Amino acid sequence: MERWPTTRLLSTAARLVEISWNEKLKSIGLTHAGVIAMQVLAAKGAITQAALAEVARVKAQTMGTTLARLELHGHVTRQRSDSDRRSHVVTLTDAGIEALAEAVKLEQDVLSPVAVDTARLREELRIVVRGLAGLPEPEAHQIDTDLPQV
Repeated sequence: MERWPTTRLLSTAARLVEISWNEKLKSIGLTHAGVIAMQVLAAKGAITQAALAEVARVKAQTMGTTLARLELHGHVTRQRSDSDRRSHVVTLTDAGIEALAEAVKLEQDVLSPVAVDTARLREELRIVVRGLAGLPEPEAHQIDTDLPQV
C-alpha cells in the first residue's frame, strides 16, 4: 500500500467503509444507497424521484431500484405527481425517519475500530468532494446544509 497512489487508497477505503456500513445496515433492512436517498429526503422534504436521483448523483434507474426497496420496507412512499403524471413524488415516512436515526447510530460505529482523526478526515473529504463536484467553498460562517450530517 505504501506505493499506491492516493486515488487508489481513497477508492479502496471508500469500498471498505461501504461494505462495513452495509453489513451494519443490513440488520435494519437498509443499504448505503437507501440511507443516502433518505438523507436527501430528510433535508429537502418530498421531491420527485428524478430530482432525488439528481441530488444523490445517481441515474434515475438506480434510484428507482433503491426506492422500490425502501418502499417495500415502508421507509418511503411514492405517489404520482399531480402536476406531471409521469413523475413520482417521494416522501419519507415516520418509519423511514426512525430507520434513518438508527442508521446514523450504526454509521458512527463503522470507523470506531480505526485510529483516525475523523473530524480532520471529514474536512479533507469535504474538500475533495466539493472540488471534484464543482461546488463552491462555503464561507467561514456558513454551515453546509446540503445533507444532514451522519
